[in-house]
Amino acid sequence: MSEIRTGYQPLAQSFFSRRTDEVARDILGKLLIREKNGEVLAGKIVEVEAYFGEGDPASHACRGMTPRNAVMFGPPGLAYVYLNYGVHWLLNVVTEPPGRAGAVLIRAIEPLAGIGSMLLNRPVTSTYALSNGPGKLTQAMGIGPSENGADLTNPVSGLFVANGSDMPRIRKSTRVGISAGTEHLLRFYVEGSAFVSRK
Repeated sequence: MSEIRTGYQPLAQSFFSRRTDEVARDILGKLLIREKNGEVLAGKIVEVEAYFGEGDPASHACRGMTPRNAVMFGPPGLAYVYLNYGVHWLLNVVTEPPGRAGAVLIRAIEPLAGIGSMLLNRPVTSTYALSNGPGKLTQAMGIGPSENGADLTNPVSGLFVANGSDMPRIRKSTRVGISAGTEHLLRFYVEGSAFVSRK
């Protein structure tokens, strides 16, 4: 099994089958694992945003299910990967019980393993700039449209979320880069982390 080879234990589906904002807070400090060509790339999740379905004007699912957002309606624990502004692929983790839309956008990770390969994927001069943004981390970890719908609770997919070892102090703020739903404090990040996209 992959989790034995890597030493990382995937989170259970039940972790994601909860309110989106609860999952967003609790996923901080957990590990995003990318296994490809026999190598493991890993990073600690340090910044996320929560997106609900109906009633959340900033969500792709605010008007119901479409071919683009169908993954957001479950089952929980799937990857929802979409192209943002025609440039960057963004990784979300599907939340809420099946049939209810919700997703947590992974905004930033602290690189922990496979950093050399991450730098080949995204050549930068500082590891602080390697994955401190949602489009940056997907580029660094080689995540794209083929991961849309991947089961992030199953290591066989080559992309999963694993348990972490610490309980970080968490701050929250408004979400970044949106024009609707700007009043909601649904961005969560690890206090003091040098790897978040912005303070």
